[in-house]
Formats: sequence, structure tokens, C-alpha cells
Amino acid sequence: MFDLAAVQSALTDANLDGWLLYDFRGLNVLATRVLQFPEDSMGSRRWFYWIPATGQPRKLVHRIEDSALDHLPGEKSVYLRWQEFEAGVANLVDGAQRVAMEYSPRNANPYISRIDAGTFELVRSCGVEPVSSGDLIQLFEATWDDAQWEMHLQADRVTDSSFEKAWGFIAERVRADGGVEETAVRDLIMDHFAAHGCETYHPPIVGRGSHSGLPHYETGDGDDTRIREGEFVLIDQWCKLSQPRSVYSDVTRTGFVGESVPEEYTKVFRIVAAARDAGTSFVRDAFAAGREIQGWEVDDAVRKVIDDAGYGQFFSHRTGHNIGQEVHGNGAHMDNLETHETRRVMPGTCFSIEPGIYLPEFGIRSEVDVFVGRDGTVHVTGGPQSEVLPILRQY
Repeated sequence: MFDLAAVQSALTDANLDGWLLYDFRGLNVLATRVLQFPEDSMGSRRWFYWIPATGQPRKLVHRIEDSALDHLPGEKSVYLRWQEFEAGVANLVDGAQRVAMEYSPRNANPYISRIDAGTFELVRSCGVEPVSSGDLIQLFEATWDDAQWEMHLQADRVTDSSFEKAWGFIAERVRADGGVEETAVRDLIMDHFAAHGCETYHPPIVGRGSHSGLPHYETGDGDDTRIREGEFVLIDQWCKLSQPRSVYSDVTRTGFVGESVPEEYTKVFRIVAAARDAGTSFVRDAFAAGREIQGWEVDDAVRKVIDDAGYGQFFSHRTGHNIGQEVHGNGAHMDNLETHETRRVMPGTCFSIEPGIYLPEFGIRSEVDVFVGRDGTVHVTGGPQSEVLPILRQY
């Protein structure tokens, strides 16, 4: 249920006059989630919902879809002509100064930038200052409740067991046939997801040899996609329960098709694992001390380990992303590379920590998920993997 009192309390704490939520044909999924629209709802006309820091909300809806916001509290204004629409927007924000919207200055955070430039200009022309709703989105869209945390744990059990299936399948096919295609391993994982009531927006990454050095490798597209004995293999997989409001588990592990793992892989893995653990320790220590941290700080703590080991140029992506109903969710990311993430790491949110070193011959990534409970307890799911798995020794 939409909690107006909680939103208004957050607006007061943030020194904002109100939150102006807007959507047109599903462009602003953040607004529709905050306002708890049914997942299958889709309108064809613009609407605005104004939540002041104090007082009752107000609605602006089109005549032919005048029931669009009927599930929410507040007085309704109905427009038909474009002139009435623009006057209605001005009336909503009359008397306000600082107004939150799904906007990010200079598009510094594209996950929040859901308002088009023209709508931004229209609102600003009403004499208000639009500011980013980034932390409000975290509070009311990116935080998990107890049911979502439990769904994550269930999805985590599925990803964990699918690794067992995948490694065993690779060992079996290598012994029987001399090798197995990357796509066959990928399809096995997808079948495992379906059998356990899970879904994913995109199949997992299964990359052998040099393919593992491509962070977003498309499985099966390489020159040689057959996994044989003596091969290094990276598997990155993500899934969620096929249920409303379910959230993802997203985990990456690596293995070597042999009885023992050559030192060249072990050396790089240990650096990556140390960076991963530095990130989880940084988050744990901060919450234990009651210290507020931002996403960029976690990225710096992780990246420093790889930089100090001399591999900084081979760590080519952010440390981690928020996890929610999308695998790349809408809360704070652990990023000071692709963006400068200044949003707080909030209780109730989940994110990945997944450093990697990507060399021409192979790439190693070690990914876990970190969930900060509402009491500040830091939970790590998805492992963490302690060594490159010697597949033929273990299976």
C-alpha cells in the first residue's frame, strides 16, 4: 500500500517542498512502482502526481483516462487541451521551490534520468527548481521488504545449485566426448532455472579461455566455443523467482577443466578475491561504526586493491550495481568509474560486488551479492568463491 506519511516524512528530511511524479506510456517505471501501479497497467496519456511535503497530494490526468490515479489519495484535476495541461502543471507546483523529479544533473546517473528534457523545461518554467529524486527512489523503489529478501535467498539457492549442475555437466561431457559447447552449458542452466520456477531477462554468460576476458561476452559468439580439458571457464548467471515483485540473485564463478589449477589463474584470482573481500569488509565496517557511505567509496576501496597489484588497466567496469526487480536495479551502484555515484548505501538495499581482471588470454571475475538489512546487518550471498574450481578433481 502506498504510504503517504512515509513519503512526506522523507521529503521533510530532505528539505524538499514536494515530489512531482510523471509518466507517459510507461517511460517512468520508477514513478509507477513508487505509486504501486499494477504491473500490467499501461496508459496512453500524460499524468502528474504531486506529493507536497505537507498537505494533500494532487493529481493531473487526461479526460479519457481520468481514473489513472484513482487508487491514490488527493484531489483530481482533469485536462483535455494542451493549454489546460500546461496550466495544470503550474497549478500543481504553485508555491513550491525545490521539487524532486526522476532527473539526474548532466545525466550523471542514467538509472534515475526518466524525465525527458521537454518535461523538465516545462516544470522549470513554472518557477521551481527540479532536483534529483535519487535517494527517494532508493527509499521507495529500491529497498526490499522481508518477502523480497526471502525471494532473493530462494533465487540464490537456485543459482548456487545451477553452478553444481554446470560444473558437473562440463566434467561429464569432457570425459565422454572430449568437450562441450558453451551454449550447451548455457542451455542447461536455463533449463535449471525453469525447473525451479525462476526466470531471467537474458541467458547467462558461459565463456571459455579468451571469451572470459570479455565482461559482456555473448555466449556462443566466439571463434572457438568448445570447452575442452585444460580450459579456463567463467560462468556469470542471474535469475529471480517467477513471482510478482521478485528480485534477482546475480553470481559469477570460475573453473578450470583439470585436476589442478595452473598458477597463472590462481595468482589473478587471488587479487580479484582480495578486492572483492575488501569491498564487503568496507561496507561491513562502515555499518558497524554507524558511518554513512556512498557508492563511489565502495568502488574506490575495491579498485585500490587491483590498482596496487598493477592490474588497474584491466579492471574495465564499475565494482557493482544495485540489484532489484531488474538485475541492474535502480538504487545506488558501487561506481566511481563509469559514474560518480553519490547516493548513499542504504539499509534495505542489495548490490553486487564483482571486481574483475580481464586479460587477452582469460578474464577472472568474482561476484557476490551484498544485502544490507534494515537493522544495518550486512549479508553476503552467492559465495564467496575461495579458489578457481578444479573441475575434473571436484566432479
